[in-house]
Amino acid sequence: MALTPEARQTFTRLFGSEPTPHPSDPELYEILQNQIFGEVFATGVLTDGERELLTVTVLAAMQTLPQLAAHVRAALNVGVAPLEVREAIYQCAPYIGYPKALNAVATADEVLTAEGVALPLPGAATVAHEEREAAGAAIQTPLYGDEVRAVFSALPEPFDRVVPHLLTSGAFGDMETRSGLDVATRELVSLVAIASLGAAAQLRPHVAGAIRAGSSRQRVAAALVQVLPYIGGPYALSGLVLVADYDENASSEAYR
Repeated sequence: MALTPEARQTFTRLFGSEPTPHPSDPELYEILQNQIFGEVFATGVLTDGERELLTVTVLAAMQTLPQLAAHVRAALNVGVAPLEVREAIYQCAPYIGYPKALNAVATADEVLTAEGVALPLPGAATVAHEEREAAGAAIQTPLYGDEVRAVFSALPEPFDRVVPHLLTSGAFGDMETRSGLDVATRELVSLVAIASLGAAAQLRPHVAGAIRAGSSRQRVAAALVQVLPYIGGPYALSGLVLVADYDENASSEAYR
């Protein structure tokens, strides 16, 4: 087996050099490079930059830090701004946990420093701490309805109030209100991060949320196919089944 011309061209465009055979396991590398760079990159409506931003997201979520460093460089090579890289990692923090986000940011910062980018990057917060819940709800409610509050209303006090507050203020108030990425992109980032964790219960509402945020079913499917070789078929297919079954006329309750 050899690399297809398409795979070779895409690899070179992303990483700035021609691919070379792996010294000990060339066949596995040829298989993955042909699939990712020859087939996946040729499928769907995403740009190279959008694909690399989603790839950075799932590598951060899975803590595959050597591969994360390589794809941060690739993202920069195809025009993704340093701020966009940082914001993708920040966006997935409420889903993957802050320790993983800190590891991913440290890895990205090493690459940015090596590329001559001055740190820290400009701040991107747009709301005051005390305004987080209201600002987050303004984004969350049109996408998800009152789902979070309804689902957790049966928890004992004070958790029936605290858990919805933490989710609305954190995932939406702290993160989705930030500049650097629009809400539609942030919802795709959240979706692929959740898919990479195998969090099936959360996939259903987040597929719907990504579509309601402005991404077409084609775009959401392309995002899940883009990350499939990285997160594995079963996790990506769990999301793709939901894209296939999505009903735009269904109420938000149908996607709890």
